[in-house]
Amino acid sequence: MRILLICAAGMSTSLVVEKMKRALGEDEKDFIIKAKAGEDFEEVVENYDVILLGPQIRFRKKELEKKTDKPIGIIDTMDYGLCRGDKILQQAKELFNSSI
Repeated sequence: MRILLICAAGMSTSLVVEKMKRALGEDEKDFIIKAKAGEDFEEVVENYDVILLGPQIRFRKKELEKKTDKPIGIIDTMDYGLCRGDKILQQAKELFNSSI
């Protein structure tokens, strides 16, 4: 699975990405998890299976949904702030599974 995290600048989410990678199981080591700034969305979105938005740009969800058919979710504020990579990874998997 290829997971894209989108935030305002793409920097704060890099910590979340690292925590998510640490939470991967042995059978998930081929997962690709990247963070990008919102301004990069259109040029990279088609390379991913599921998109998670940082809480700070949740207001852009409807706008971004019009630009892709990929599933888009919003990361829980507490999970994001506490860098709960395991919970955010689970959210991405559930979002992906509900879209197929």
